[in-house]
Amino acid sequence: MTLLSIDWSSIGLKAAQLLLSLSILVILHEFGHFITAKWFKCRVDKFYLFFDPGFSLFKKKVGETEYGIGWLPLGGYVKIAGMVDESMDKEQLKQPAQPWEFRSKPAWQRLIIMLGGVTVNILLAFVIYAMILMVWGEKNIKSDSLKYGIAFNDPIFNNLGFKNGDKVLAVDGKPVDEYTDVLKKILVVDSNVTIEREGSRMQLNMPVDLIGKLVEKRKKNSDMPMISPRVPVFVLFIEDSSLAYKAGLRKGDKIIKIDSINTSFYDEYATEMKNKKKGSIVSVMVSRNDSTVSLITSLPEDGKLGFGSPNRPEQFDSLGIYKYTITKYGFFAAIPAGIKRAGNELSFYIDQFKKILSPQTGAYKGVGGFKAMGSVFSGQGWDWEHFWTITAFFSIVLAFMNLLPIPALDGGHVVFTLVEMITGRKPSEKFLEYAQIVGMILLLGLMLYANGNDWFGWGK
Repeated sequence: MTLLSIDWSSIGLKAAQLLLSLSILVILHEFGHFITAKWFKCRVDKFYLFFDPGFSLFKKKVGETEYGIGWLPLGGYVKIAGMVDESMDKEQLKQPAQPWEFRSKPAWQRLIIMLGGVTVNILLAFVIYAMILMVWGEKNIKSDSLKYGIAFNDPIFNNLGFKNGDKVLAVDGKPVDEYTDVLKKILVVDSNVTIEREGSRMQLNMPVDLIGKLVEKRKKNSDMPMISPRVPVFVLFIEDSSLAYKAGLRKGDKIIKIDSINTSFYDEYATEMKNKKKGSIVSVMVSRNDSTVSLITSLPEDGKLGFGSPNRPEQFDSLGIYKYTITKYGFFAAIPAGIKRAGNELSFYIDQFKKILSPQTGAYKGVGGFKAMGSVFSGQGWDWEHFWTITAFFSIVLAFMNLLPIPALDGGHVVFTLVEMITGRKPSEKFLEYAQIVGMILLLGLMLYANGNDWFGWGK
């Protein structure tokens, strides 16, 4: 890929969405610590979006707290007086404890302060999902409504025994009712997938390192979705100036053959057209009004016939390809539905995390940093529904990751506080300092690995 071929506008749009999403999550996470610290009358010295080693882009002191924006967009922080944190302010800790300091507060208050950020992230996910369900609704495609089954676009699925047209009925014996859950479930499969093929049910056994293999393939071909509903090749519209139109191709046609090769479905059509040279002559057979029509045309310089196909779920629904439903929720109904959706997303992420912790699955190869995070946003336009969906998921991930019992994360502080509450013995400040250093080194190492894996494939 050359610099000229890179779509900088798409990259910039994705980067802007990632920056806004993370800014929202960081500010609200740190606000959770800030508000609980204030609640228990702790002094908060700083409240920062991003880190500010050396200097800050903006800062303003209001009362006892300095609010600011740092230049290093790797998170944010609140500096609570008397707390061992990333600031490593040892001078303050050498002084006698003051009533307004974190270290002077009872263990149960310190525990609530440390859980404040995670709590806000969880509540935020509930609110965002509820908002999505009210504004855009819950969008579903029932698995059993896929008239022509699923197209498996990655060759690895064929090696595993899948065939285009299969319907996925269950994963590890658990039914998969929604098409949107199919790939999620397969990614975290433990043993087998139950499919329906030409009216018969059968089981396909999955290898333990399936997710690792899929990750490797994905890095090489990230433009094509791994799976998609299998659909016929409909001509939705065609320019009357195109060569194919002049050859007789019309709106409403359904392409069924290219040069005597069956291409009734888009996956077959796309494969066959890849083999055609620009400017070559091709024979096209189409279905039109219950009859077949053959035509001959040459391919233009872009190697395409130049027609548009249906690409929206509602279009396929109207064509009877599958059943697409949108269910909008009222305010009160959206709350429990939003909580349920957040719970489902958290469960899916925990399943992924378990795979990552098991080296034999190869899931660690898919651990990514900012590049991977940015890639999940839309690069073709600012899609607010997609933006908020991703932001809600990131909020769940941030809450879960911060609860991990790693020093320097909220979870590490929570563990130390719980031990203190159970044993009645408070860890020494020197121990907390060393634990903080170890935790920060570990987190920096993980961040380096994740971003290195993004760009250089270190996990391979």
